[in-house]
Amino acid sequence: MDRNCKKDFISDSGSLAEGYRGKLNLRENLCFPKNYGKWFLTKVKKAIIDYKMIENGDRIAVGISGGKDSSALLFILDVLRKYSPFRFDMVAVSVDLGWNMDYAPLQKYCDEIQMPFEIVKTKIGPLVFDVRKEPNPCSLCSKMRRGALDNAAVKLGCNKVALAHHADDIMETLFLNLIFTGRFATFEPKTFLSRKNLTLIRPLIYLDERTIKTIANAKNLPVIANPCPASGTTRRSDIKVLLDSMENIYPKARFNILAAMKRKNFFIES
Repeated sequence: MDRNCKKDFISDSGSLAEGYRGKLNLRENLCFPKNYGKWFLTKVKKAIIDYKMIENGDRIAVGISGGKDSSALLFILDVLRKYSPFRFDMVAVSVDLGWNMDYAPLQKYCDEIQMPFEIVKTKIGPLVFDVRKEPNPCSLCSKMRRGALDNAAVKLGCNKVALAHHADDIMETLFLNLIFTGRFATFEPKTFLSRKNLTLIRPLIYLDERTIKTIANAKNLPVIANPCPASGTTRRSDIKVLLDSMENIYPKARFNILAAMKRKNFFIES
């Protein structure tokens, strides 16, 4: 066997098999690069175990926007699909906001990994910016985009929707709520939507943004420029700057913030 491949997916501590012992046998004759575990896979597996995100028989709609985060999510879940002890189906779903984006790079990548790819056409972008002229457009756009993604997942026969929020997103949302709404709150790693019978999962919550950038670059994942007029000028962008400045003074700031949140286990749906 190739020395750069690891055949035993469930041999390392914190593996899926430890979380769901006895469900399925390891798929035979498959291997993946050894560095995947330390690089990103161990943390993703731990998140999936801690919150029981993926189970045998799931059909997961993976929300992909063309950004590095969602492309990395698709890549990682594809690795899990091929090498984990679970048998689950996936379909990639993009919500077109009406900005005339070129989805060819995403389509090409999905074809390469044999992943179904659906594009949901909407006019959310023009509605938010041109019709309603929202002064703070992100909240409304996010809710409408999520609604379109959830509806598409139901139509595609999915029982779960995977979102690409990572550890930095968790901390940024915490500070956004703290500073602008006076609440200690952030989104949950796993949320059940009873009205649609869907479960939202966020498998990347233990990965930081720096790691996701290295994955996207190293694997040459498709990344499409964000055409949103508000890109880079939002409150979330300001919070990123705030956290960066904290980390410049206290290098372990982000690490300790996330560690404190884990210990208190106070994830709250925002």
